[in-house]
Amino acid sequence: MKKTAIYPGTFDPITNGHLSIVKRALQIFDKLIIAILNNPNKIPLFSIDERVHMIGKSLEEVQRSEHVEIDTFEGLLVNYAVNKETNVILRGLRAFSDFEYEFQMALMNRKLNRDIQSIFLMTDYKWFYTSSSIVKETASLGGDVQDLVPRFVYKKLKEKFQQKK
Repeated sequence: MKKTAIYPGTFDPITNGHLSIVKRALQIFDKLIIAILNNPNKIPLFSIDERVHMIGKSLEEVQRSEHVEIDTFEGLLVNYAVNKETNVILRGLRAFSDFEYEFQMALMNRKLNRDIQSIFLMTDYKWFYTSSSIVKETASLGGDVQDLVPRFVYKKLKEKFQQKK
């Protein structure tokens, strides 16, 4: 039986830290669904379509990328997992503050559906302080984030912030 995991997030934008988690997850799972949350409480820099496209381009360099599905969802993650016929949610952890939040989310998901399992992967040490928020803020102020995101994403960040000026 093939094992599928869902890797949810806003991925606004996808970073090298995210890709590190994807690569490592593909060593564990047969299939990985990168599920982009369409969260009405957040105002993303990139549209859902832009994020899907950027993730797809970024995955071109990832081994076993044919085992990755990119999808979008709204609503409860546990319901999405059931619809995708899996019970595994994969989350990446950086700092201890991530753990607190992720632990709360994992407990709530278990309360909503006892069959859902949360799996956590620690990020590689070189991406420990990398987040989409920090990348966006740094790029918006003209900082160089070229080594924190895939090449295509870096190009899109530069275009986006040039448009806003």
